[in-house]
Amino acid sequence: MKITIIGVGRIKEKYLADAISEYAKRLGRYCTLRIEEVADEKTPDGAGEALELQIREKEGERILRKIPDGACVVALAIDGNMLDSEQLADRMERWNVSGVSHMVFLIGGSLGLAPSVLARADYRLSFSRMTFPHQLMRVILLEQIYRSFRIRNNEPYHK
Repeated sequence: MKITIIGVGRIKEKYLADAISEYAKRLGRYCTLRIEEVADEKTPDGAGEALELQIREKEGERILRKIPDGACVVALAIDGNMLDSEQLADRMERWNVSGVSHMVFLIGGSLGLAPSVLARADYRLSFSRMTFPHQLMRVILLEQIYRSFRIRNNEPYHK
């Protein structure tokens, strides 16, 4: 299976880059992983709703250009479906069994994902009703994908 993560912005902190690298290495035995970054837009302090939407749409256009044809697209969205780790593993297995060979996970920038990107998604996934920094979310997502493969293969994982 191929997994692509498309995220807005660059990872700047070394500790996050190290964690991403570690999970990418661990995932190498289960899938082909690719991490794509698209440029983020600067958001001025006090930006209004219209400007924020415009910023999300600019970032969204960049994301949409990176999505390969035929991939199952999962958008990380606060209003998405909340699953526990076993349910995520089961959902990924069902996608795989139904013929999905390439999954794409989308992580928006500080303002979230554009409506056009959410409309393109096949599934919306929420990790919590809380807001997380989008850079940290990359680590959390990779850990859960890794955990899903461990669960699917009946391998031990930390509970």
